[in-house]
Amino acid sequence: MKHTFLFEPGVWTAEGTFWRNDGEALAALGRTEISHHSECWLLSGTMKVLGSPSIEFVNAYSISTGNPGSLGNQTLKWDAENATMGKLSGTFSVVGSCIFSVYGADSSGYHGAEHMEQLDAEHYRSAGILLLEDRLLTSWQLALTRSQ
Repeated sequence: MKHTFLFEPGVWTAEGTFWRNDGEALAALGRTEISHHSECWLLSGTMKVLGSPSIEFVNAYSISTGNPGSLGNQTLKWDAENATMGKLSGTFSVVGSCIFSVYGADSSGYHGAEHMEQLDAEHYRSAGILLLEDRLLTSWQLALTRSQ
């Protein structure tokens, strides 16, 4: 099955659970938009954690595609700026029905990973972690649905 998340422009909604480092589970809602341009692909998204108070995380990745027609190894580099973590760098790597993202911020010690498994062309399941050096800060598990 051909991957649709990242590899096709579109809008995705997400719903699931976000865990704080103390283990408290909170509902989470998200939205991600992916657009393809000749110089790079852009991923912009938000994840709102429904706690008291609610917290919203905002992401904006610039994904370097090189030559999108020759993604033989299916690994894409990405960069993002985050107000808390600083400059993030990572990769998206395709392994069968899964897309893995591994990332870090060298200057701050933040790093993490996310695993997205394709269920069908319109649905993915995602799970991820964020660490600060060797300490787990947050984790999440989401169902992603293509809405456009």
